[in-house]
Amino acid sequence: MKTLKGPGIFLAQFMGDAPFDTLDNACAFMADAGYKGVQLPSDMPVVMDLKKCSESQTYADELKGRIAEHGLEITELSTHIQGQLVAVHPAYDEAFDAFAPAHLHGKPSDRQEWAVQQVKYAATASRRLGLDRSVSFPGALVWPFMYPWPQRPAGLVEEGFKELARRWRPILDHYEDEGVDVCYEIHPGEDLHDGITFEMFLEQVNNHPRCNILYDPSHFILQQLDYLDFIDIYKDRIRMFHVKDAEFRPNGRSGVYGGYQGWVDRPGRFRSLGDGQIDFGAIFAKMAANDFDGWAVVEWECALKHNEDGAREGAQFVKDHIIRVTDKAFDDFAGGTADRDSNRRMLGLT
Repeated sequence: MKTLKGPGIFLAQFMGDAPFDTLDNACAFMADAGYKGVQLPSDMPVVMDLKKCSESQTYADELKGRIAEHGLEITELSTHIQGQLVAVHPAYDEAFDAFAPAHLHGKPSDRQEWAVQQVKYAATASRRLGLDRSVSFPGALVWPFMYPWPQRPAGLVEEGFKELARRWRPILDHYEDEGVDVCYEIHPGEDLHDGITFEMFLEQVNNHPRCNILYDPSHFILQQLDYLDFIDIYKDRIRMFHVKDAEFRPNGRSGVYGGYQGWVDRPGRFRSLGDGQIDFGAIFAKMAANDFDGWAVVEWECALKHNEDGAREGAQFVKDHIIRVTDKAFDDFAGGTADRDSNRRMLGLT
């Protein structure tokens, strides 16, 4: 068995105002809070120059060194924003233009081409940084048809997943060349939002070895999916782990779909670690038993608590849950010698 690495933290939800106005300031805060690693959003110039990191080993080494000066490691790179733009249904074109540079707004084809290149840059940049996995969103073509009313035409979903796979297959092949996994965050709003949809996509990319999963239980409790059983089913594809809490408290007026309410009022909402309903003791036990060798990375999203408090509490929460795995069985002290002859004698076979 392996002991998880951590605690790490995803910087995307923090960068902006002080003390998270620069990468160095953010790293200093997170190191002081007790973190050992940071997951980097590759779309933020204040954090990194993704293209330069993919092209220059010197830049990559300097970025690693800059973070190491704070006693931290880079856990993984994120291309959530760019991956989302690999596949956008036209209904969301205007909304998702905000994810791309201004000169691409209103140009969905050019925007997609830019996004594909960005995600490929992240594979090469990851390799230069000594990383073997990266997280992304797959995008969504079928999501507007999630609830079947009016009924979906036969073949619509299958055609959508074929197209999604067509766009991602060259990217996955590039990741294979670089020795890096794409770990899709299974997430509502994405075509890959549960186990069934991941399986549909995996089949379309011919079980590509680089097609893997970022496990985040918060997105499953909000769907009322068994987040522990998910680990058992997909353990061989789970290569990244976001530690994020959530709660689901339905009432007589609203349930899973949330009634278009803001996050504070929704029955299902994200919470800071320890404030929600997720059984992280069971999750960390399963991760240890399954030999998960990656990082436990906090993703802070909470409608109530200040992010600085959430970050500080999250570091200790993860420390308290990481299981330092044993190198021997607890009952070894009571055992005797073992060999085939003695085993056969005990079975009455001699």
